[in-house]
Amino acid sequence: MAEENRTSTKEEETAAAETKKSVTKDMLVGEIIGRYPDAAFALMQCGMGCISCPASQGESLADASMVHGLNADEVVEYVNEYLTYMEEQRASGAAEEPQA
Repeated sequence: MAEENRTSTKEEETAAAETKKSVTKDMLVGEIIGRYPDAAFALMQCGMGCISCPASQGESLADASMVHGLNADEVVEYVNEYLTYMEEQRASGAAEEPQA
C-alpha cells in the first residue's frame, strides 16, 4: 500500500511539472502566444502592444524585449507568474473563461 502511495505521488509530481507553464526568452513570440494564449495579455501589460504584428511572430522574446526597451528576464518572470496565476484561478473556479 505504501508503495502505491509513493508511486501516485511521483506520478502527480511529474504531471504537475509537465503542466507547469514555462516561457523562456529564447522562445518566439508567436510560439508563446500559440502555446499559452493568456500570455498575450501579460505581454501587452509589459508594453508589447504589437504582439499581433506579423513581424513579432518570428521574433524571440529577448529581441522583442530589446526593441521595446524592456529587460527580457523581467518580462519572462512576469509572464510565467501571470500564467501560473491564471492556471490557479481556473483550477479554483475563480477565473472566467472567454466567451466564444
